[in-house]
Amino acid sequence: MAIAIDSPVPDFSAPATGGDFNLAAHKGTQLVIYFYPKDNTPGCTTQGQGFRDANEAFAAANTVIVGVSRDSLKTHENFKAKQGFPFELISDKDESVCNLFDVIKLKKLYGKEYLGIDRSTFLLDKNGVLRQEWRGVKVPGHVDEVLAAAQALNKA
Repeated sequence: MAIAIDSPVPDFSAPATGGDFNLAAHKGTQLVIYFYPKDNTPGCTTQGQGFRDANEAFAAANTVIVGVSRDSLKTHENFKAKQGFPFELISDKDESVCNLFDVIKLKKLYGKEYLGIDRSTFLLDKNGVLRQEWRGVKVPGHVDEVLAAAQALNKA
């Protein structure tokens, strides 16, 4: 079952670029957690670049960004370096973080069905409470929408 809006997100730890990510360590700052299917694919690269390019604006709104996929840390390190991402990427090989946010969905590609990550973004307030979610995200315009929500939440 997914975490409901206006509910605290249970603390979790996961391996990430730059060392283990721990949710509790981010208390006091807002957090954008974005889930994407795969490193180095066109849509995921464009989405990551959008968050990268808006990183300073998110920082000004007291908001930290973190990306999550099932790729390995090695793949994440290469993707992060190649794209110049200023934020960490969580490697969720066991799908524990994906399951916490209920983003694993049945998908279809070339007529074959498989379980994959549904592109989704979550905005947590400075106390770790889920304030907004975007599921089934389309990349164009998405980062601007998340930034506006983060800025509004920071002023609230």
